[in-house]
Amino acid sequence: MSHTRKPFDRRAFLGAAACLGAGLALPARAQTPDYGQEQFETNAFTNQRRNISSFQNRDWQPYFSNLRGGAILVDTHSRALHYWSADQSIYRLYPTSVPVSEELTRRGRTSVIRKVEGPSWAPTPSMKKRNPEWPDYVPPGPDNPLGTHALYLSWRYYRIHGTHDTRKIGRKSSNGCIGLYNEHIQELFGFAKIGTQVLLI
Repeated sequence: MSHTRKPFDRRAFLGAAACLGAGLALPARAQTPDYGQEQFETNAFTNQRRNISSFQNRDWQPYFSNLRGGAILVDTHSRALHYWSADQSIYRLYPTSVPVSEELTRRGRTSVIRKVEGPSWAPTPSMKKRNPEWPDYVPPGPDNPLGTHALYLSWRYYRIHGTHDTRKIGRKSSNGCIGLYNEHIQELFGFAKIGTQVLLI
């Protein structure tokens, strides 16, 4: 019996591929390329309003004992990333995408262990098994789910990265990672160092 291979859908791939861990199941929305655009935009607008209303500057001291190497706080509730430089001269607040569900959300302390400008991406074996039509490797560029820059964390498969799909920002849209606009991750990439503290709450 012959099998017809599904054609590669670039848009669906970009929307679903970023940061899928080896054992993590894809949520139904990420697997559905024809998810209604009108509903998507309505949800995005609703989420964006909620996100903006919960944005607030924060002080680093309740979360970190020091700012050695700088510090990144990711608030998954307000969908915001806070950065403080070691000398406290720089503070930034960026909107983010966050995981789509509680079971995909990891919280706690980690750190930046690697910085990559123009990251490449490859699916894990379990991702490839679920999505055999996906490419084995995606080089840097507009088809890459990690955008223009990526900060790799000490937790395996977890990253803070950019995205070319700007509709994801301000929404529950990732499968574990934290996404930023490409211009924001580029700035954060310049600030962050290997060893920068990261706390997800």
